Amino acid sequence: GRAGASTSACYGEQELDANSALMELDKGLRSGKLGEQCEAVVLFPKLFQKYPFPILINSAFLKLADIFRLGNNFLRLCVLKVTQQSEKHLEKILNVDEFVKRVFSVIHSNDPVARAITLRMLGSLASIIPERKNAHHTIRQSLDSHDNVEVEAAIFAAASFSAQSKDFAAGICNKVSEMIQGLDTPVELKLKLIPMLQHMHHDASLASSSRELLQHLVNSYPSTPMVIVSLHTFTQLAAFSLIDIPKQLQLLLQYLKDDPRKAVKRLAINDLKLLAKKAPHLWIRENTQTLCECALTSPYNSLKLGMLAVLSTLSGTIAIKQYFSNMTGSVLPPRLTDLVKLAQECCYHSNLAVAAHGVIVLSNIAVSCPEKDIVQLEQDTVLGVESLLMLCSQDSSPSAQATLKTALTSLVKMLKSRPHLSQSAVEFLLGQLHLSCDSSRVLMCHALAAIATHLPVLGDGMLGDLVDLYRVASHSSTGKQQELLVSLATVIFVASQSSLSSDVKTVIKQQLENGANGWTVYRIARQASRMGCHEFSSELYQSLRTRVASEHFYFWLNSLKEFSQAEQCLSHVEDGDYSGAMSAIAEALRSYQKGIASLTAASTPLSPLTFQCEFIKLRIDTLQALSQLICTCNSLKTSPPPAIATTIALTSGNDLQRCGRISLQMKVCMDEFRSLAARYADLHQASFDADYATLRNVELQQQSCLLVSHVIEALILDPQAASFQEYGTLGSVQTESEYERRMMSVFNHVLEEVEGLTKKHPPVSYLHTGCLCDAVIALLKVPLSFQRYFFQKLQSTSIKLALSPSPRTPSEPIPVQSSQQLTLKVEGVVQHGTTPGLFRKIQSVCLNVTSVLQSKTGPDYKIPLDTKTNEIEQRVEPHNDYFSTQFLLNFSILGTHTVTVEASVVDESGTEWKTGPRTTVSVKSLEDPYSQQLRHQLQQSASQPAPQRGAYSRF
Repeated sequence: GRAGASTSACYGEQELDANSALMELDKGLRSGKLGEQCEAVVLFPKLFQKYPFPILINSAFLKLADIFRLGNNFLRLCVLKVTQQSEKHLEKILNVDEFVKRVFSVIHSNDPVARAITLRMLGSLASIIPERKNAHHTIRQSLDSHDNVEVEAAIFAAASFSAQSKDFAAGICNKVSEMIQGLDTPVELKLKLIPMLQHMHHDASLASSSRELLQHLVNSYPSTPMVIVSLHTFTQLAAFSLIDIPKQLQLLLQYLKDDPRKAVKRLAINDLKLLAKKAPHLWIRENTQTLCECALTSPYNSLKLGMLAVLSTLSGTIAIKQYFSNMTGSVLPPRLTDLVKLAQECCYHSNLAVAAHGVIVLSNIAVSCPEKDIVQLEQDTVLGVESLLMLCSQDSSPSAQATLKTALTSLVKMLKSRPHLSQSAVEFLLGQLHLSCDSSRVLMCHALAAIATHLPVLGDGMLGDLVDLYRVASHSSTGKQQELLVSLATVIFVASQSSLSSDVKTVIKQQLENGANGWTVYRIARQASRMGCHEFSSELYQSLRTRVASEHFYFWLNSLKEFSQAEQCLSHVEDGDYSGAMSAIAEALRSYQKGIASLTAASTPLSPLTFQCEFIKLRIDTLQALSQLICTCNSLKTSPPPAIATTIALTSGNDLQRCGRISLQMKVCMDEFRSLAARYADLHQASFDADYATLRNVELQQQSCLLVSHVIEALILDPQAASFQEYGTLGSVQTESEYERRMMSVFNHVLEEVEGLTKKHPPVSYLHTGCLCDAVIALLKVPLSFQRYFFQKLQSTSIKLALSPSPRTPSEPIPVQSSQQLTLKVEGVVQHGTTPGLFRKIQSVCLNVTSVLQSKTGPDYKIPLDTKTNEIEQRVEPHNDYFSTQFLLNFSILGTHTVTVEASVVDESGTEWKTGPRTTVSVKSLEDPYSQQLRHQLQQSASQPAPQRGAYSRF
């Protein structure tokens, strides 16, 4: 909502900013000095990034086209570069004809360089003018030019147009093949012309004639450069047209096997890798087998490495299953196949990169083959990984570290599907930790944390070694030391499962005082908050508060300290101690209220901390609701149902009346929890940029509220109707974190208890209220986890909207006549942070337009209901982060209307996210002159005296 308000305010100012920025650049373009003109031209991409709406981009490109037409070749080159950099803004040019006309006039120049730049410019514009016949004709003519520069430019333009236009590709195909086969075409030119054939995939006949030509070239021109270019173009064409991939695989493998030249083999390997990524399902067993044989016989490490890279890409896909399942006829177990032989041999290879790929292939096979005879293979894989770890862990060079990371990733992946190997792997890693260099230790800690998260049983066994290592960690003086302190602390938190012993805390604190900088301490505190070690994190935040540079940071750290203290209060709750639980909640709420005040003070216009504030408000309201529920349960003792309760229940026909006032209070509690769950759902829906763990956390909070409301209903309000079927599968879900695991076990336990009670006793007895209070305490005892999105945003996505017509001044409404409809054009731009689409990408934008009548001016006629309000929804798919659409709105009632446009986002899986923004404009509906005139006539005739009216009415 806040973003929406700022957008509508900003757009007016922004337009002014954009215009003044454009005027500034225009001044530079008109300057007499070449340097200033060039400087102005190269600043345009920055302007487009800042103000990406069509109205500015159109006028800017027209100015650039003028410079292109009138300037010298250097300026033209600058304009060409700007056009190529701003490719995604080209479709926002409104006057395409005018723009192309100005650029195209240069093609008639006598200067071949100017013509060449123009051809490249046309090629860069191919996406917006794919079917311009004059451009097609010019390119075709220029291919025959005697000037080399111009011909190269024509080839670039022809390739660009072939990719976009089917007609052009079909027309130019014969010309290109004649030139390629022509004896008078120099070889360098042929090498530049051949890649154009990869765009000839628009229809089957075109593709097959291009394939024939390429086949002919490969056979008749055996020189290395020719074979390389032809083969690569062949692969690109096959990848586009899909049906030819199996043939292409055979061709490439044949070259890999039979051609003695290293360069050709290398190209074949690169192309095979491309096809392995693009279509692994088309690799039949024979293809993979041939590749294995080549790798086994190849004496060159570099080629072996390439072939293994292809195999490791394939091993993570369906191709590996095809390799092992098609072995009908042969009775070789998987261990004796060439693929496994090759991988085992490579695991112990002297070249680290080769060894890394060997490990990937082996572990992928071990994971994907559920055979009985794979036990030995698992052992081989573990031995291979361990030997590689020993080799790399003491070497801090980048290549060794990269190999180590690969080996650990493979190990963790394998242990997830084969948990019985975990114990020995953990012991090996802990043994290696003491001998390794710091950068290797960091990576090993990440692996240990991943294993312990997956199998918490192994946590306890790790602690001793980890704490010993922490004691010596701060003595090392390498650059990786701070990183090591963080990752070691993380593993300790994971292993101790949110119950840190005081000895461990003391060790960590001592080491942090010795050699840690503030940022390291903050990162460790963050991890402690995530893992639920709140007592420890509050001490760390406390120590950091005074070490920061701005008051916003101070308030942020202060709020985190308060939140940790609040959660710490809840950790002392005991089973069955209901009054203790209420006082703990009261204590926690005091800290939370201080914290939220501090958090509000920490927010700035640039980082409004919306998610954090909403998350904490919901937590406060949930704690209050839980406290209220315990109170309500106690009220069974403090005000039991009156003696006549049964009679009242019988006369009113409401069976719940026998329970007295507690039944009404319980109804209130249940509604409160339902509304909290709905608010958690809203928070989830508004967090488009959050990582998966944070969203799962919010979901669990929502489920806990739904659980409590369900339990109230099942135990007290409506025991007959409550069903437990839909909650049956909770136990089988694969959990990703300690917090999720504990929440799930609480959910299951509570549901079992409730199911046992509802069958035995009628409501409401102290058994029922006791069961409810126990459920509350069980939920409170799980320490809250503050996930990553609470602290940092890894992906940021925002939408900017612009509406036209827009009012001249923000306060003035747009006038429209009541008999006409208003066309509202909505344009929008999607803006991204540094890592767009890290967690989810925008598939389409959903625009919702509603209008509300604010004040009426005309008389109240009887108007059909459907014309009173407008409510329209449209979905648009952004292209190059830009979208636009139009709405027809009806304002038949005279008066002022407020029109609201709200955007939400639909991701690739079809989920809708309420990202905003909301923009509003006001519209004033005026009477049109004709109906005004009619009304005046009617009024006049109504005011005439009666007899005259009678005389008139005879006519």
